Amino acid sequence: MNVQSTPLEGCLIIEPRVFGDERGYFFESFNQQKFAELTGRDTVFVQDNQSFSSRGVLRGLHLQKGGSAQAKLVRVVQGEVLDVAVDLRKASKTFGQYFSIRLSDANNLQLYIPRGFGHGFVVLSEHALFQYKCDNYYDKAAEGGLHYADPQLNIDWIIPHEQLIVSEKDVILPNLADAGDFGF
Repeated sequence: MNVQSTPLEGCLIIEPRVFGDERGYFFESFNQQKFAELTGRDTVFVQDNQSFSSRGVLRGLHLQKGGSAQAKLVRVVQGEVLDVAVDLRKASKTFGQYFSIRLSDANNLQLYIPRGFGHGFVVLSEHALFQYKCDNYYDKAAEGGLHYADPQLNIDWIIPHEQLIVSEKDVILPNLADAGDFGF
């Protein structure tokens, strides 16, 4: 496993070691001991989630507020997405900045997103099967998020906005300037 830093403190790219031959390939998608050793984080994941989406579906930008905040380890099992993490930790030097990366079944990359971040992705392939681990349980009362087209964030989603498929819930999320305190 190889771990790379991103411009956002604590947000890490995880590249598994893939063993391939004429039969196909094998890789360890997660190992708690190696993860802690290589990242310096003793994160304990308690919930796994999976979604299936079509090209142009944008999910995000989502977060859990305050004590329900979640660190996530995300990956794509099938297809390709543009994955986006937004630093929402008020004391951070990179507050209000985002990092994006293409995650796919071809590159097998994963992104570790610490607590205090908003997260979203858009599907670039015909379909995508997306999985993520969370270190805290989902709490409906702590749901929060930011509008995907917030001009302050200025995220390049690659797909033109008029072609995005966004839920009604995500369309009405506030911009960062209007969001208030997330408790980070």
